Amino acid sequence: MNTSATQPPIAELRAPAAWRTVDFISDLHLQAAEPATFEAWQSYMLGTPADAVFILGDLFEVWVGDDAVDDPAHGFEAGCARVLQQCAARRALFFMHGNRDFLVGPRLMAQSGATLLDDPVALTFKGARWLLSHGDALCLDDVSYMAFRQQVRGAGWQQSFLSKPLAERQALARGLREQSRQQHEARKQSGQAYADLDTAATLQWLQAAHAPTLIHGHTHRPAVHDLGHGYRRVVLTDWDAGATPPRAEVLRLSADGIRRIALV
Repeated sequence: MNTSATQPPIAELRAPAAWRTVDFISDLHLQAAEPATFEAWQSYMLGTPADAVFILGDLFEVWVGDDAVDDPAHGFEAGCARVLQQCAARRALFFMHGNRDFLVGPRLMAQSGATLLDDPVALTFKGARWLLSHGDALCLDDVSYMAFRQQVRGAGWQQSFLSKPLAERQALARGLREQSRQQHEARKQSGQAYADLDTAATLQWLQAAHAPTLIHGHTHRPAVHDLGHGYRRVVLTDWDAGATPPRAEVLRLSADGIRRIALV
């Protein structure tokens, strides 16, 4: 497979020397219908001892524009913005777009005090380099999704979508979520597996970043994959505090390495 077209510029982020621990989370898919997950996230965000929190995409189940925090009929988005703001007042907070919340924009970042990250970005921390990504851009075998991703990440599509009234955008998002749910059920019934990250493209990114480890989310398959030649990828878990057993986990990085911490 030709992966050269998937190689993006590698942004750089150097951690301040004072940072002792860094947390990574992703794929919380926050929504008003699942209050247990929101409450677990809020408790974590306000209580973590980490010097920095990196949200690597899909914090929200859907985000239809930063003006959603002004919607008088729904206070959920405004509540999420307050949690982000309270967290950022105590520690460094970084946000990366996922495939569900790629419309998070500069207004929410400014309001919350978070910093929007490029995808991917190479983090230098305690003398080591770590490549960070949501992960969806490397799922090259999911051809239909990659075509959809290219369309909705375009400036023209986003400008057209965001120009629609908020209620219309919310209705369109509900339709897309239902379509996604139906596709998920169809895949499950047919036994068809979801595409995983392309190994050749992942290695290309890591080599370009001069980083031995990729930390990412998106696939909801927490694991550590040995890619050979000293490279690996570490996959974050998704969150669902209402599941049995519940899922809410942070990946914590320190000078001693990485470890997973279950929160519920």
